[in-house]
Amino acid sequence: MAKAAPAEQLKLLELQGLDAKLKSLANRRRSLENDPRIKDLRAALSVATGELGAAKVAVHDAEGELKRAEADVEQVAARIQRDEARLNSGTGLSKDLVALQKDIASLNKRRSDLEDIELEVMERLDSLRATQAQQQGIVDDIQGSFGTIKAELDAELAEVEAEAAGLRARRAEFAAGLDAGMLAVYEKTLARRGVGAARLFHGTSEASGMKLSPGDLAEIKAAAVDDIVFCPDSGAILVRSEEWA
Repeated sequence: MAKAAPAEQLKLLELQGLDAKLKSLANRRRSLENDPRIKDLRAALSVATGELGAAKVAVHDAEGELKRAEADVEQVAARIQRDEARLNSGTGLSKDLVALQKDIASLNKRRSDLEDIELEVMERLDSLRATQAQQQGIVDDIQGSFGTIKAELDAELAEVEAEAAGLRARRAEFAAGLDAGMLAVYEKTLARRGVGAARLFHGTSEASGMKLSPGDLAEIKAAAVDDIVFCPDSGAILVRSEEWA
């Protein structure tokens, strides 16, 4: 059985106090790193970005459609201009001039139809651009919220890490002055059980929060004062004191 002077064993409670604070900070760090708001915003940003991408594609396609419609109108307008120039020149057979007039009338009808198509595409493009701008605003808002929350969490994480660094330094300094054998038992117990040491106070283990059975208490009372004893329920080192008996 490992041994350490009672006064030395009492120091384990201070070490455990430091470890408890470090554990609390580690839990706080995990909580900050897994803040549900970040997860929700990332999911929302993914959806909004996807919808923005679709809106951009729709605008791009409509812009291409508009360019083609404008080219069609320009092509027909150029042909009308050429035919009107030939008609106004008065050269050629009368039947050719009559055919040219019919062709110009047909081309004007074609240009009117194409201009209607061009107007419809322009109106649709305006609507699509408005949708894209609205979706861009949604993405910008989500990114703004994400940035704000991320900055707050980063600041809190920095505070937690600074406090933890200070505690780790204090712990290292304090642990260096403890009995090496006792410290080794404590570290092993802490790693396996999550709690290294706790008081045995009026028959109750503060590690498990449970009152020990008469048999367990009798066994512990029979142990030498410098014996290192353990909680039968939690496995943590039980630190004893006559005033806590």
